[in-house]
Amino acid sequence: MSAPALIGVDWGTSSFRAYLIDPSGRLLARRTAAAGILQVPPGGFEARLRGEIGDWLRQYPELPVVLSGMVTSRQGWLELPYEHCPVGPEALAAALGTLRLEDGRTLHFVPGLTARRPDGLPDVMRGEETQILGALADVPTARTLLLPGTHSKWVTVESGIVQGFTTFMTGELFAVLKAHSILGRLARGEAEDEASFLRGARVGLGSEDGTGGSLARLFSARTLVLAGELEETGVASYLSGLLIGCEIREALSFAGDDTAVLVVGEPMLVARYARALELASRRYATTAPDAAARGHHRLAELAGLLSGRRG
Repeated sequence: MSAPALIGVDWGTSSFRAYLIDPSGRLLARRTAAAGILQVPPGGFEARLRGEIGDWLRQYPELPVVLSGMVTSRQGWLELPYEHCPVGPEALAAALGTLRLEDGRTLHFVPGLTARRPDGLPDVMRGEETQILGALADVPTARTLLLPGTHSKWVTVESGIVQGFTTFMTGELFAVLKAHSILGRLARGEAEDEASFLRGARVGLGSEDGTGGSLARLFSARTLVLAGELEETGVASYLSGLLIGCEIREALSFAGDDTAVLVVGEPMLVARYARALELASRRYATTAPDAAARGHHRLAELAGLLSGRRG
């Protein structure tokens, strides 16, 4: 096994992911924990970092450490201002923030991005910018990227430069509706129902026919059960498909040309969006998991952290 050259940390609101990376960007080891920034008490970030990867830090005291995600937000460890789009890899690497620990080790933090959406409203991201860099290392010609998740991001790229993006609260809306609305009261079980998901996706994708938009169609997750046309065990999958279909329909209205959408994220979620994109007759491509780790490597390389100037 190659000797490690970098430690990358993707620290979000609800999860912590750490990567041990070799000089070529290959992933050597991966750690995950349900230890997002909201679970860290004030002043407790260094202790939590050492609690999760303290053995790596002790074993490799000379390795640079690059952190991305909500760890650079107002609720995080080191708040950094957003970089304004358009932003390329070099500019993002030049904007890395630093924090020196008491033992002399320097940590390097990745700022987020901000942009104006096509409708003129402001938008922001933290963490996805690093995943985007990693994905573009795999598919440098990609022009439209989709990063599904709690807050899905649709990103426009030209020649490797992030031009802008739009956020859809699809994942969070699904969780809220399922747990706290009348739509979820009939839902039974957690198993995924493929047929119900596809039915919901078709309903969400077909909302441009003048018979109702996204809000009007949501109630069908309840009424189809009452009408005996949807099993209670399929409600959650139907609702998921409907929301994803609505997201894709709206996003494709401004996503520009018909080049393949590059879908970046966790395999199970990527597969779900891929099925909906197929229904929408939109070509797509996927990347290997852990794009954030490849993004950490790219930023460290551009910042000169892999050439001997290690913190």
